Amino acid sequence: MAEPENMTLVLLRELRSRMETRFDAIDRKLGEHDTRFDEHDARFAALEKKIDTIKQAAFAESILGRYAVVDVEQRLVELEARLAALEKRA
Repeated sequence: MAEPENMTLVLLRELRSRMETRFDAIDRKLGEHDTRFDEHDARFAALEKKIDTIKQAAFAESILGRYAVVDVEQRLVELEARLAALEKRA
């Protein structure tokens, strides 16, 4: 006569099988999330690079504008000095 099967062991084996299935599903889902996070990280890096480029362009533009203003200011001072000299002669 065969020995009766231990029901506790049967239940534990079934539980282990179900847990492994669930853990595999969780691992797949976490892998998908990792991939999505990597994609988002790459997109954020690209956006940060674009923002830095725009900042540099805006800063360079403002510096060029300042130089132009300084040049115009110098020319106005020179013109005013010449005008004052002409007025003194007259």
